[in-house]
Amino acid sequence: MASAPNATPRRRLSPEASRDAALEAARALLVAEGPGAVTLKAVAGRIGRTHANLLHHFGSADGLQSALIQRMTAHVVAPIRDAARRSRERKDPAELVDVVFDAFGANGAGALASWMILNGNQDALDPILTAVHDLVEELSREEQRPDAPIKDETLQLVLAALGDALLGAPMARALGLPRGRARALARQMLLRDRGL
Repeated sequence: MASAPNATPRRRLSPEASRDAALEAARALLVAEGPGAVTLKAVAGRIGRTHANLLHHFGSADGLQSALIQRMTAHVVAPIRDAARRSRERKDPAELVDVVFDAFGANGAGALASWMILNGNQDALDPILTAVHDLVEELSREEQRPDAPIKDETLQLVLAALGDALLGAPMARALGLPRGRARALARQMLLRDRGL
């Protein structure tokens, strides 16, 4: 039986390429529509695969979300590390604040992390928590001052970025403040903590 003339043949992908395509589709859904849209069915539809194909790769929707958070962590940690180093050299934390706020906001990590916590999948956040811990330890060793408040700064910055990702826009509107006010406050906090 011949295929329909308008049917697009499905490309054969390696398991790695199929997994990568699924994770990229999941990330795009996360950013565009929020964590509730990151389902096996929706991701499968985006990449022209079956639900069963994604079950094979990820085991469940939780498995897909865990793999997504691992991938996002890997792509976010290096820019944060670089921005943290530059902010210390320049004595200006503006870039660091922007990178962290964007990681949790524009890139969707904050929404995904919150979704996972609310759905009882807290263990899936281990890659983010481990990466933050390791980065803070690495930056602490490089710090000139042994009393540097890097852990306090990290806690405040991450919680501010997460809060801004979840409630920043409606809260700023409700208070009549500009949308970027939380970022400005985070930058002021870091400048103050560093005595600048």
